[in-house]
Amino acid sequence: MKKLGILVVMFFLSAACFAQVAATKGNDAGASNMAVFGWESAVHDFGKIKQGVPVSHEFTFTNTGKTPLVITNVQASCGCTTPAWTKDPIPPGGSGFIKATFNAAAMGGFNKTITVMANVENGFKQLSIKGEVTQE
Repeated sequence: MKKLGILVVMFFLSAACFAQVAATKGNDAGASNMAVFGWESAVHDFGKIKQGVPVSHEFTFTNTGKTPLVITNVQASCGCTTPAWTKDPIPPGGSGFIKATFNAAAMGGFNKTITVMANVENGFKQLSIKGEVTQE
């Protein structure tokens, strides 16, 4: 009797698992209606830059999705990088920017990330700036 009970429980658990997979596959149509970043480039290499002199790069993108793209927040991985971005919703086919200004205070190589939160798949996109800070 216990074996039969265990078998019935296993059957219902496996049925529930397969139902979850089917429901996820059914939501693919919703994902295609999301906003989509179309980046020119998600990485920028400043090369060698002078210590104490802030440098900036503007990442540009196009909304290649079917709904307006709304950026809710942009965060840099450290206080040495200051982001600015397009605040208004970007319609399908429209363009926007994320500007990263890096204050090169410490000597040596750097690799910083800028996280862009928006109504896109996964909810965010990471950009990267890198380079080497020298005295001259």
